[in-house]
Amino acid sequence: MKQFLDLAGVFGYISLLTVGGGMAAFPELKTLTVDTYHWVTFPELMHYYSLGQLAPGPNMMMVASIGAQVAGLPGAAVVLMAFILPTGLLTFGIGRLWTHLDKWPWRASIQRGLGSVAVGLVAAGAIVLARGALSDWLAVVLAVAVFALLMRTKINPAIPIVASGLVGLGVFWLG
Repeated sequence: MKQFLDLAGVFGYISLLTVGGGMAAFPELKTLTVDTYHWVTFPELMHYYSLGQLAPGPNMMMVASIGAQVAGLPGAAVVLMAFILPTGLLTFGIGRLWTHLDKWPWRASIQRGLGSVAVGLVAAGAIVLARGALSDWLAVVLAVAVFALLMRTKINPAIPIVASGLVGLGVFWLG
């Protein structure tokens, strides 16, 4: 029972940090799931996150994989409920309040401030992910190539993700 409470507490808390998307919560997700509770290893977390980016739908549904690894299907259900409910209820409440305060003079300042917070959280998440993912020259070359490709074109991000995975698989088979 304690395990389910721990899962619910961690993922309820993580859900409140996803301002700006899942990458915003990644540093705390790593700290809690890898360093504190030891539910997954850092490479496993990066794999789950990468698969979440590739899969259709909300990318943070990958948290169910962690719950399933820790406590099977009931663990996945607990994690999903804990991850979705707090943010969903908060968004509903804030959305109603925000609509009510549409003429409030501080509203634009709050929106600009939250935008800056989201950028900072996403940047911190990218740095934490990069520290674990850029472990050799091939990973660095692929990261730079994918970044350049995505910045210069409007290509679907799934294509370079799959291509990078195939390159990694090819290097593994040849090495």
